[in-house]
Amino acid sequence: MINKADKNAVRKKRHARVRTKLSGTAQRPRLNVFRSNQHIYAQVIDDANGVTLASASTLDKELSLDGAGNVAAAQKVGELVAKRAVEKGVSEVVFDRGGYLYHGRVKALAEAAREAGLQF
Repeated sequence: MINKADKNAVRKKRHARVRTKLSGTAQRPRLNVFRSNQHIYAQVIDDANGVTLASASTLDKELSLDGAGNVAAAQKVGELVAKRAVEKGVSEVVFDRGGYLYHGRVKALAEAAREAGLQF
């Protein structure tokens, strides 16, 4: 059985490998996802300038959530980060899944962001 420290170390190694090829620019910033057991976080990042353009998480006050660690919460975070990014003039992003599998909460966040106006 894999313990959580090893599992996260494998995820970080995978994320580092992906990040060598993936970078956000001013025209096409990076939509980064971080998932913990209780919450999910999303940021739209311009790596060229080192600036976070928009962010959202299950900790945001304007989201009224029953539970923060489920697929429904991830969908709301995806919609919110897309809305905030579109307000800043960002329509296209590069999706950075953070080394996580494209499944469950990560997939729900990505699909909700697409429906709310982001292209990737």
